[in-house]
Amino acid sequence: QVQLVESGGGLVQPGGALRLSCTASGSIFSHYAMAWYRQGPGQGRGLVARITSSGTTTYADSAKGRFTVSKDNAKNTIYLQMNSLKPEDTAVYYCNALSIYTLDEYWGQGTQVTVSS
Repeated sequence: QVQLVESGGGLVQPGGALRLSCTASGSIFSHYAMAWYRQGPGQGRGLVARITSSGTTTYADSAKGRFTVSKDNAKNTIYLQMNSLKPEDTAVYYCNALSIYTLDEYWGQGTQVTVSS
């Protein structure tokens, strides 16, 4: 069982920045792809960014050029640096871990990001 704990959400003005963190309960990054998803008000959950076990990153079109996903293997933590935030980025952001061998999937509890003046 993998446990994921997100932190770093909050209220920020348009154009501002936030960094989200997700800490896993063990050293899983060598065999899990990690990702950030978000769910806005009245919307479904969608992929924001992914980082594979080898470090390859992919982004949703809405995140390209503004968000950066990274990981620190020593801290069992992934990050989502979000810059130039827009009101439409308002959502609950979830950390996701997907086993590359078993396809077992785990989710964090989510952290709220609100972009508003």
